[in-house]
Amino acid sequence: MTDLKSAPDPYVLDVTGANIPGEAARLRERGPLVPVVLPGEIRAWAITTADLLKELFVDHRVSKDTYRHWPAFLAGEIPSDWPLITWVSVRNMFTAHGRDHQRLRKLVGPAFTGRRVAALRPQIHQIVNDLLDVLAARPDGEVVDLREEFAAQVPVRVIAALMGVPDLLQPRLRVCVEEIFSTAPARDPALTFAEMVELLTTLVALRRERPGEDMTSLLIDHRDEGDRLTEEELVHTLLLVITAGFETTVNLLDQAIYELLTRPELLARIRADTVKWPHLIEETLRYAPPVATLPLRYAVTDFDIAGQHVTAGDPIIAAIAAANRTAIPSGPDVDEFDPSRPTTEHLSFGYGPHYCLGAGLARLEATVALPALFARFPDLTLAVEPASLTTLDSFISHGHQELPVQLTRVPASANGR
Repeated sequence: MTDLKSAPDPYVLDVTGANIPGEAARLRERGPLVPVVLPGEIRAWAITTADLLKELFVDHRVSKDTYRHWPAFLAGEIPSDWPLITWVSVRNMFTAHGRDHQRLRKLVGPAFTGRRVAALRPQIHQIVNDLLDVLAARPDGEVVDLREEFAAQVPVRVIAALMGVPDLLQPRLRVCVEEIFSTAPARDPALTFAEMVELLTTLVALRRERPGEDMTSLLIDHRDEGDRLTEEELVHTLLLVITAGFETTVNLLDQAIYELLTRPELLARIRADTVKWPHLIEETLRYAPPVATLPLRYAVTDFDIAGQHVTAGDPIIAAIAAANRTAIPSGPDVDEFDPSRPTTEHLSFGYGPHYCLGAGLARLEATVALPALFARFPDLTLAVEPASLTTLDSFISHGHQELPVQLTRVPASANGR
């Protein structure tokens, strides 16, 4: 069996994210557990199959707690300007393990119950319609970056409403979120992390002074009641919810719109009701997951699995874009985008104890936003050749830098408004 340090020819992940599907395929070809190289020449294991990912995500021998189970971090070997530093240095339920994770998850969970998420539907409809009104006011046929002016704006406004984020903080928070997801950042990641913490500390101060019905105020109440939540955990929990709530949903909308605009026959099938919007959304999540690679877990002890010897302290990443292609029964079409397939399974929201609390909200935003967009602009078309679109500078965040489209309005009577 091979261990991580002696593994020959580990796969070097492309920090630019130039071809995530191609990289996912190459990783799968190497096996279910693949030695890879992260930025900074840091070696890690990449899980590339759904079965192994599920197994290890519920295995007590695997942890997300950097401060307990990554010796290299504790020894000061991970520099503060490492591109993934925010992912491993935060103290919230994303990096918590065992009882700490259960404690933190119980504090956040009530904000994402099915009932609370469903109650947001009217507000999401209003946000989407307001954005579409703005787009409809643009000159007919004008080219618009739909990622920026629609796909990004929906989750920005939804998460701001959910968290009680005032307008003055939103622009810089969004910049920081995008920088955190970049694996080839232009700015020192330590500066991004520091600014993010400063902005969220300001948010906490504002909500302490003027509490509301938002989640930030709710978490402040938990913090101020006693020792259930430290001040650092409070700020870092806000970081997690805001970061995850934005980037995953904007990429989901971006990728779904792209698939529809490059497959006119698919849009016709949706309009004929032979393909349902929820099926399209789930297939998008499987085929083009918003988060392609998720850092970072650690081996708690030595163990052998999938023909490899994992040593205590070894970092582990989830290659979700690779694993998703193995999440459905094997066949010639697993690499095809097909929302009409009988079964669509994926791991884009994780699995096990760390399953994404915001999965229901992301699905709801997409379920509201996508039909409304194509109802208002039924003749929407890409303004450039698909091959000319550039990807985000990240092997984590899976989306396009821009999504230029040509808007063509229809009369108000034709879309029911």
